[in-house]
Amino acid sequence: MTAAHELAGLSRLDDRRQAWVEDAWRHITGDRLRELITGLVDIPSPTGDEAPIAEHIAETLTASGCRAALQPLDDRQANAWARLDGDGTGPDLMLYAPIDTLTVGEESEDLPWIGPELRDDMRPRATVFEDLVVGLGASNPKGHAACVMMAAEAIAQAGIPLTGDLVAAFGAGGMPTNARPVGSRRNTGQGAGCSFLLEQGLWTDYAVIAKPGWTVSWDEVGLVWFEVTVRGTHTYVGSRHRLPYDNAIARAGEVARHLEEWFVEYADRHTGGTVAPQGIVSSVRGGWPRMAAVTPAACTLMVDLRISPDTTPMRAKREFGAALDAIRDKLPGLDVTAEMVLAIAGTRTDQDNWICRSAMASWAALEGREHEVIRGNSGATDANILRGRGIPTVRVGMPKVSDAEAPFEIDFARGMNTVSVRAMEKLTRHLIRTAVDTVTRSRAELEGAAA
Repeated sequence: MTAAHELAGLSRLDDRRQAWVEDAWRHITGDRLRELITGLVDIPSPTGDEAPIAEHIAETLTASGCRAALQPLDDRQANAWARLDGDGTGPDLMLYAPIDTLTVGEESEDLPWIGPELRDDMRPRATVFEDLVVGLGASNPKGHAACVMMAAEAIAQAGIPLTGDLVAAFGAGGMPTNARPVGSRRNTGQGAGCSFLLEQGLWTDYAVIAKPGWTVSWDEVGLVWFEVTVRGTHTYVGSRHRLPYDNAIARAGEVARHLEEWFVEYADRHTGGTVAPQGIVSSVRGGWPRMAAVTPAACTLMVDLRISPDTTPMRAKREFGAALDAIRDKLPGLDVTAEMVLAIAGTRTDQDNWICRSAMASWAALEGREHEVIRGNSGATDANILRGRGIPTVRVGMPKVSDAEAPFEIDFARGMNTVSVRAMEKLTRHLIRTAVDTVTRSRAELEGAAA
């Protein structure tokens, strides 16, 4: 052990906990992790259609000795969970991972927006390249979900005497998306599954969410979405030179350009802690594709603006409104309005909280050095749902596979869709050590540690 334990506010693991962690670690194998992740990748799980993969997770954990169950949200969407029971004297801990993929893996929904074609890594089919597993969501989120499964399985098989319950939870609807154009429910993403888990009693004292980034994060951006409507004049190409002409699509392009410049200033103003909230113009809607001869009276832009834990959605709304006022001053005659159509607050867990200290000590023990904070983050996860309901939560995950590790270039999609089994082993060890460090103690002991 290193002095990093003391720096994180924790003493050295005692002999009993060292032995328990080592016993659980013996059950981690590369072959088992490879089996778990290929099983997950081979089951399509786009947002709104996670029931098959959730059922697979529940069945797999049941077969490994855990008390596990499927939790349907409707006939197509479901969570899964498993519980290792403690004796009731200690705190309960949740190891959590979402299970839905950002894209679908089908040409009908993904093309042409993801690119000219679906590559192999963009399809729900696992391919193994020695230490790497490739396929839709292989790293984010499914590689992380597989690590949570492996951690729960290993602790169960080691027979560690727990004081508190260890809950392994797998949430549907974890991606930042509204409903796809299928199905009847509109609230299928944005943490819908995680929220349902909590509403239905899967509550714990602490939580660790497994999502990308080899660091322990205690704060996270939230997000607000704006629908920006730019108005113009509906007219006909044959009359452009004879009638008043104000093309809403051209105007929207100007608005988008000014917003993209403003996002840079916005991020500079709100960077702090580990976050650097960003913004983007993400989509454009306007006009009749079947009728290129006329202009529309309106064009709509969608904007995702990330917000720090210190910025409320209402403050962001007013700041965005002021940005549009400034754009109006630069573009005389511009008719533009915005409506906030989605809001999830950013959240923070106190760094002195037990789960932060335990997770950082685990990281330091595995690295042999003081915990390294990664700053400048703008990604949001279901950690906001957990913290927002009052559960102290940290995030820890795997680093993105590098170009040096892979036989192909790692772009954004391949970073989501490629996972290293070696990295999975390391993350699983971290999850086990943090779990054992937490659910083998008394509640009074942890409450005293936070004092």
